[in-house]
Amino acid sequence: MKSLYIKNSLKIVGFASAIMLGTASCSDLLKETVVSSISNDYIATTPGFVAATNAAYTPLRSFYATERGLTMSEYGTDIYSAGADGSYKGFHFYDSQLTSSVDILAQLWDETYKGINTINAVIDRAPAVTGVTDAVKATRVAEMKYLRAHYYFILVQQFGPLDLRLKETTGPTKAATRATEQAVYKQIEADLLAAIPALPAVKAAGDFGRATKPAAENLLAKVYLTRASSKFAEATDYANAATLCNGVIANYGFKLLPDFASVFDQANQVNDEVIFSVQYTSDPLTNGFVDNQGNKLHLYFGMQYDVQPGMQRDVVNGRPFKRLKPTPYLLNTVFAERVNDTRYNKTFKDTWLSNKPGTYNTTFDGSKATVTYKAGDTTIFIPGYEMSLAERAAKKYQVLVPSLYNFALFPTLKKFFDPLRPDMTYENGSRDYFVHRLADTYLMLAEAQFKLGKQSEAVAAINMVRVRAAAAGKADAMKVTSVDMNLIMEERARELAGEQTRWMDLKRWNNLVERVKLYNTDGAVGVSDRHYVRPIPQKQVDLSENGGFPQNAGY
Repeated sequence: MKSLYIKNSLKIVGFASAIMLGTASCSDLLKETVVSSISNDYIATTPGFVAATNAAYTPLRSFYATERGLTMSEYGTDIYSAGADGSYKGFHFYDSQLTSSVDILAQLWDETYKGINTINAVIDRAPAVTGVTDAVKATRVAEMKYLRAHYYFILVQQFGPLDLRLKETTGPTKAATRATEQAVYKQIEADLLAAIPALPAVKAAGDFGRATKPAAENLLAKVYLTRASSKFAEATDYANAATLCNGVIANYGFKLLPDFASVFDQANQVNDEVIFSVQYTSDPLTNGFVDNQGNKLHLYFGMQYDVQPGMQRDVVNGRPFKRLKPTPYLLNTVFAERVNDTRYNKTFKDTWLSNKPGTYNTTFDGSKATVTYKAGDTTIFIPGYEMSLAERAAKKYQVLVPSLYNFALFPTLKKFFDPLRPDMTYENGSRDYFVHRLADTYLMLAEAQFKLGKQSEAVAAINMVRVRAAAAGKADAMKVTSVDMNLIMEERARELAGEQTRWMDLKRWNNLVERVKLYNTDGAVGVSDRHYVRPIPQKQVDLSENGGFPQNAGY
């Protein structure tokens, strides 16, 4: 994998705490340098400028493919509820556990603002940097503006009004004020509009992790789509989103892969559908200093297969943390069509093969008393429908039907399985995380065109995604002739389940409360309008002088 990786660290003083900037290292990309306790002037040197620009990417790994990012993007939605285990269940239940003292809120806040201060330092100091061409400096500054926009977009969706910092903070400060969401969105827009002309159109060889023009255009399209449904929407937001999506689709050679499952093939992470990805690797030293972690999404969607007859934990089937259980709405409504549409079978694992042969009493399938397995025999099968007791009794394995689903046993999302981990206890996966992929761009385009009243364009966009998912010979059956918001909401769930989009989607559609009450029994009682934003980390409130950073209402 050719990527931009972050290693080691240098330190400068920054906003509310010491700001950590990671240097970068990749065997075919950058020379590794260990630096610490250095002066601020280091950033103005060639190696310091290179180190700081690469370090600015590190906070991507504090949100994407992490427990904290997944918690803030998939928990407590219409498609996922709480499994048996895990922390942070307040994000599922919207109850008294969701407070300003929850550590992952502060972690996301701190790491993202550190990244923003690094970016501000690079932008401020770039003109004085020696030994770097003006062309390279312009590209790196454009990358920084893409990243600053990206970080503020994550923060504003999660927390609402923010401290909008656009200049480097070089000393400790308690001065903080909350800029309006409208002002934050205007700055995000300005950064991306400034970045787009200076970014390269294609990913450079050996430098795959850097921002590009289509990545910035795709992000700006989502920013416009999000702002368009806000109280401070601008009249051109939907039209601008559609124009940008059409440009990403038409101008850069991206294309949908023929097979939905192949998008998540771990051997093909650099594929034609990926517009921008966060890079991970099997080398733990290159995955960033935030918990020194890799892609951990393989951990959180698994059921408890490893204590069932004929099974024990292994690398292929993963560590079953049982954090996220699909809601009946996701399984029975979103994935109701399973003849023409292949995505149910390509999204969920349905068969487990014995890796612990023997004869056992059954555990959940009461249609038989015992089961006997040889190595490689089917031990568990999830048909996805209510198979009769007699039909189950005829099987030589346990059958997990919907009436038997519980907090530990349920259909397991398989998009993020990581069989390349070195052993069955290893948590740090090496998959890249796809931030922007073309299927999402088509779905954003369909949404924007629908909002503009352009039915034929919306139909064409959504059918691109649907036809790709069609079973052999079923392409025509997958095509729709009209689009409405219900179809858009369901199509995004079918295509993007588990991909850290759903909570932000529900917020954008202004129906988080409505849909949680309708489809998620975990959160139905507790969810309210205050949950459209998270609580501000308490230490931020406490450290801000003169009450300059009040807590969000209701927390």
